[in-house]
Amino acid sequence: MQNEPKTGLALFVAGTDTGIGKTHAACTLIHALRARGLAACGMKPVASGCLETPDGRRNEDALALQAAGSEPLPYESINPIALREPLSPHLAARLEHVTVAMAPLRSAFDLLRATHEAVVVEGVGGWMVPLAPGLLASAIPRDWDLPVVLVVGLRLGCLNHAMLSARAIQADGCRLAGWIGNRIDPAMAAVEDNLETLRQLLPAPCLGVLPHGLDPVQAARLDLTPLLDHRPVD
Repeated sequence: MQNEPKTGLALFVAGTDTGIGKTHAACTLIHALRARGLAACGMKPVASGCLETPDGRRNEDALALQAAGSEPLPYESINPIALREPLSPHLAARLEHVTVAMAPLRSAFDLLRATHEAVVVEGVGGWMVPLAPGLLASAIPRDWDLPVVLVVGLRLGCLNHAMLSARAIQADGCRLAGWIGNRIDPAMAAVEDNLETLRQLLPAPCLGVLPHGLDPVQAARLDLTPLLDHRPVD
């Protein structure tokens, strides 16, 4: 079949909050997968805060995912719903009289899976951000049966945010496949102690810790074993 995925390796990148480096971690994952010989790409199903350009609306995060992929892809295949205002998607969509629905998002995802060995889907905001009335961002990994990689922004309060996010992910019936620590606050006190606490309390392995200020290509040394070991066999 034309839209049948080349492999079953696809995952969802969630965050403990907005602005904690989901895109940085997602791009790092893409480069790490590419370094292992896989044709990999990223996807940002819904993005708000898009800029008007001569080529159409563009979102900074989606452009970063586009650049990280194994091959050039049309922007619309990576970010099928691009909203102008930098608000929660359900509010940005309401201002434009746009309805965020799962069907076009799933169609774009299936096309990417048909031509790539790995697809990294980045969420928007935190785990339970509304996309539309009655539709949360968590519906994407749940309905598409995607394992979840949680990005933990390493700053004061990250322990609580990480634990609550992990609990919500599992309560929604999703598999937390691993987590990535991101050094968004280089001055964070007791960072190693916090990382050790996260390793003890989170019910999934740590795939890596991203240093502050390092670009995704340089930061691509992640332990992907927990992800690759669960890859379905064709």
